[in-house]
Amino acid sequence: MSTQKTDPASYPRAEVSPPSGHLFPHKHLLGIWNLDPTAIKHLLDVAEGYVDLNRQASKSTETCSGLTQINLFFENSTRTLMSFEIAGKRLGLDTISMSTGTSSIKKGETMLDTAATLNAMHPDVLVVRHGDSGAVKLLSEKMDCAVINAGDGRAEHPTQALLDALTIQRRKGSIHGQTIVISGDVAHSRVARSNIYLLNAMGARVRLVAPPTLLPADVDLLGVEVFHHMEQGLEGADVVMMLRLQNERMQGAFLPSLREYYQFWGLTREKLKAASDDVLVMHPGPMNRGVEIASDVADDLDRSAIEEQVEMGVAVRMACIDVLTRDLRKEAAQ
Repeated sequence: MSTQKTDPASYPRAEVSPPSGHLFPHKHLLGIWNLDPTAIKHLLDVAEGYVDLNRQASKSTETCSGLTQINLFFENSTRTLMSFEIAGKRLGLDTISMSTGTSSIKKGETMLDTAATLNAMHPDVLVVRHGDSGAVKLLSEKMDCAVINAGDGRAEHPTQALLDALTIQRRKGSIHGQTIVISGDVAHSRVARSNIYLLNAMGARVRLVAPPTLLPADVDLLGVEVFHHMEQGLEGADVVMMLRLQNERMQGAFLPSLREYYQFWGLTREKLKAASDDVLVMHPGPMNRGVEIASDVADDLDRSAIEEQVEMGVAVRMACIDVLTRDLRKEAAQ
């Protein structure tokens, strides 16, 4: 049963009025929380063009030629790091990825000293992934270049929310008015938080489905409906986003055995019958098959958009790098 309900008429509307000034008036991309619908729509519109480019035989462009991008990842990553590397290289940037395990950080250098060192090398884009919430924002205050948050603690993962939004928009035609379920380990998920901010801003109806132990403490402030039973939460849903269990962020007993978790909150074909006939299934990856989602659901090409999410990730990250460096490129051209 839902523990919180909001009148759909009060949801934020997705209409975008012509802005005065820059379509994306931000130096950095640190999160979704401070973006209005105009800025979000602009990034998605730019990303649409890069989807087409990435499907061509020749995928490279000189849009950002001569600029330098550093990927600084304090946490392991496959999809996000590779996606940012590909995005930067396709835009023509000199792209460097730093492993903190082999950097001076391993020798005891502080994160701020590392930021000062990197800043002295004059990069144009710094992409950062860090295990502590707020760490990326702190770094951005010490850098002269554009900083992109590739995930910080439990706080945000803005480019994941943007690629999810682009996937929904392309599959469903619009985000506004869609009933979107986010299910699983919401409490520890920066992906969930960024998606909640974005989907609410763009006028979707957002539901959370999770056991009480896997819901954030501030859930009452997020403008969502909350369910503890899958079938009730999935009823009539247009999109279902499953989340990975963030075992590395859990301290204490948050759930029963994995078998019981799958029984009650894993997405199966039987549970999915409660959703709309054309429901779209998503997962940010990596997936724990048989825990969060059944293989026959994840691999259903008619319903699953999981591989498409990965494809949209490259286009979205190209768009973010492009938009954040436009003023810099204009200055250089003058």
